[in-house]
Amino acid sequence: MPARLIQPSFVSATLNFFAPPSDGSRPSVDISLPVPKPNYKNEPHVVEIENLRGNESSVSLDTAGFQFYNEAAKHKSFKNDEEIKREYYPESIELIKRLTGASRVVLFDHTVRRRRPGDSGADPAKRQPAAVVHGDQTARAARNRVLRHLPESESGELLKHRYQIINLWRPISHAALDWPLALADYRSIDTEKGLTPVAFVRPDREENRETMGVSYNPGLKFKYLKGMTPDEIVLIKCYDSKDDGSVSIMTPHTAFEDPTTPSDAPFRESIELRALVFYED
Repeated sequence: MPARLIQPSFVSATLNFFAPPSDGSRPSVDISLPVPKPNYKNEPHVVEIENLRGNESSVSLDTAGFQFYNEAAKHKSFKNDEEIKREYYPESIELIKRLTGASRVVLFDHTVRRRRPGDSGADPAKRQPAAVVHGDQTARAARNRVLRHLPESESGELLKHRYQIINLWRPISHAALDWPLALADYRSIDTEKGLTPVAFVRPDREENRETMGVSYNPGLKFKYLKGMTPDEIVLIKCYDSKDDGSVSIMTPHTAFEDPTTPSDAPFRESIELRALVFYED
């Protein structure tokens, strides 16, 4: 019997993309204010997003920049930051090592997001899904993370070898039918024109942080895994120092309003861990 062909399915949704400051100034976000204020705008565009359910193997960390796995967590509550660090961090470190073949993994932060309509998300304890296409780190910011989180006696040697920043994203409590995560296939990105570093600043100084603004391009191919459960994860590559054209370097991503979400679906809840991932080669 011939193998059954998997038919791709798509949804149309509006995503928000980076648009540079109209005055030509350097893109930045003032984080000294109660609600951080960017000096640029976001432009909405309707795009087609492919549901990879049943076709998960068509993407990988090295090709598309992200990869899905079925990996249940031992920690289940995700309600207390100290418990998360004590219980979820160690199992996640071992999981990332096993899935990537890395020799060392250092987790440097996490974010729990619980969507609550009408909440601004300015309170760090009430973070909302991020509804703008972005990359978490630039090359400069990734290097600064290594220098910030590892002692000087180790960071110099580690920076001589391949390293990555990887985001481990997981729904919690229930399936993420509400405001799921869309990811752009790295192979569809115009890396010369479509990516712009965005600085984080205060009135008196610049932070050692940068994210990547992502401009709209009709060639961008977005994917998602509909109805991801708490037993499923996606590894999202935020940065890879292996910049020789052979692998993906980063993954633009965003939360989005899926028009096929059932009206009675519970609001999205998720956790993301950001990890420095080191290799011996």
